[in-house]
Amino acid sequence: MRRNVKAISIGLFLLISLTVFIQAQQNLSSWYEQGQRAMVQEDWYTAAEAFLEVLKINPSHADATAALAECYFELREYDQALSWVQKARALSRSSMSLANLEAFILIAMGKLDTAASVLADILSREPYNKDALFATAELELAKGKIGEALKKYREAVNRYPDDRQALLSLALVLGSLGEYDTARTYVTKAVTLHSDDYRVHYYAAYLDALAGKLDSAANSLDIALTLKPTFQAGRALLATVRYRANRFEEASRLADQLIAANRNDVSAWYIKGMAFVRLGRLSEARQILAMALSIDKDDEFVRSALEDVVLKSTAVESAERANWAEWHFKKAREYLSNNLSQEALFEYRRALRINPYAAERQEYAELLRIQGYPGRQLEELKFLQDIGRSNRTINDTVEAYNSLLYDTLPRIWQVNPYTLQNRHWKLAVFSVGAQSGMKHVDAGAVVASYLQDILTQDGNILTMPLEIRQTSFSTAYRTAREAGADYFLIVSVKEQDRDLSIQVDMYVGRTGSRAASFSVYKVGQDRLRNGSRQIVSQLQNFLPFRAVILQRKAGLVLIDKGKADGVEKGNSYQIIKKGSATVKNEGIGLIYTQQDVIGTVVIDTVDELIAQGTVTRAGFYDEITSGDEVIALPEKGANPVPQKNETIDPELRDLLRTLR
Repeated sequence: MRRNVKAISIGLFLLISLTVFIQAQQNLSSWYEQGQRAMVQEDWYTAAEAFLEVLKINPSHADATAALAECYFELREYDQALSWVQKARALSRSSMSLANLEAFILIAMGKLDTAASVLADILSREPYNKDALFATAELELAKGKIGEALKKYREAVNRYPDDRQALLSLALVLGSLGEYDTARTYVTKAVTLHSDDYRVHYYAAYLDALAGKLDSAANSLDIALTLKPTFQAGRALLATVRYRANRFEEASRLADQLIAANRNDVSAWYIKGMAFVRLGRLSEARQILAMALSIDKDDEFVRSALEDVVLKSTAVESAERANWAEWHFKKAREYLSNNLSQEALFEYRRALRINPYAAERQEYAELLRIQGYPGRQLEELKFLQDIGRSNRTINDTVEAYNSLLYDTLPRIWQVNPYTLQNRHWKLAVFSVGAQSGMKHVDAGAVVASYLQDILTQDGNILTMPLEIRQTSFSTAYRTAREAGADYFLIVSVKEQDRDLSIQVDMYVGRTGSRAASFSVYKVGQDRLRNGSRQIVSQLQNFLPFRAVILQRKAGLVLIDKGKADGVEKGNSYQIIKKGSATVKNEGIGLIYTQQDVIGTVVIDTVDELIAQGTVTRAGFYDEITSGDEVIALPEKGANPVPQKNETIDPELRDLLRTLR
């Protein structure tokens, strides 16, 4: 009897266990199939959830682990993607597709050496592995070697002439190089072979938009959205295309559709705000851009665009200005607490540009003193006195420094350097053809405005108040030449969620010839801020030193540049006749003859914005007088013009990544 009971118990246990196992397997299969369906629909969140459920049931499910890595890659959660793909590879060691996925993830994370090692291993086993060939090309792009990448994509097309990814990849790279006609031949072939694929029409539209063929781009996007009405990336690009075609009402309507699908779509709020700016509805534009900034306070393009609108459409005393300036004041204090004084100075200047009457100007003045500019501190405090924002500390400091600075150059020569308007280089800053990124419409104009604002802090450069948005190079050239600009800059931007590339091409205002090119690539936070500052620094380094003689007393002269402009005791400069120097026809620099050189000056005393030196005449007659120009001595064999180099294109890399 006991044996029968025991046998029955064991049987029941086995039956229950089998039932539980079958149910678990059914649940596993159900979750896995659900994840697969979600991946087909590109619903990566739902897919990830489903595969995580599979792994709860069976932690060693190789296919679910691999699929989860793919989901996190598509969601741009690269750390997670790498963790899961490495687990998947441990479960499926011979899988080349997983090895390729790991390589793509490593490239996205910037771990280029490790990615190269993974790809070398794949290609040693399978020399013509298609995905590895694409990954190798993308690796070259990540290194900034677009020429090498182009060769590899051409090889891929030769080996796989009908492959969608190969054709479109080559077309996108050619488009990024401006070879639009050649790119179009490969796109046309891809459209012919894969006309039912909405993504092919999307990439065709992108390349048309890049080439300025906006109507053709819109037609391709209409086809893409017909094939897949829920394709939000296509709708976003269509909004950008409509914006660029000056159809701002339609761009705003498309942005509303994107917002309806996702209230947290910052780019959609941004394009709607920019459309309202172009429609002249500035008050509404400020509200819309403020909404975008409330969703993502770290979006620098939104903040910069909003601040630009605030500056143009609100009174100086506006409480709204004080609100937006406070963000920069807070950031300045954070930098100060970390002993990053130059970073703090930048933020104080930006804040005071927005809200000039802020009491925090006193903090800025104190920082100037610490940096060794007591005269500039005194001017800032006097300004606060003039606008009625003084206090006892300010009054005492002004009184003390008035006495302390009694024997300085300004007092000796009886000049006020802070009222001098001698900016010796006239620059125009433009964005051509509504240059837009995939993420931020009119990105070129936003960065151009930001650069222009930074350049106003340079006492040697006058940024001309010209319309930033120009329809073409020829209109930019004409505008700059007629305004008398020495040089004009054309700004272009490529960006994605984590990285930014800024390209600035500089041309001679008189001839339209190329003078120089400056570029920067930045990742992480503050990339617009830091990238723009680096561009300005490059430009400042390549513009030759230029000053004028303000006064002469016997063998001494006073020039209008000082410590803030890099003048140091012992520096020696040439003196040339007033009005004799002209800007070079090409490149950066000045043209003058040896007969125009009338002497030299050696600096013996330096103040913040002016300097004194001893002059020596060049010829028999002493022709040196006020108004003559002071320039740096030419360096033998120097070639100061920066050359245009290959740069990393984050937008191109992102588009190629989505082709997978």
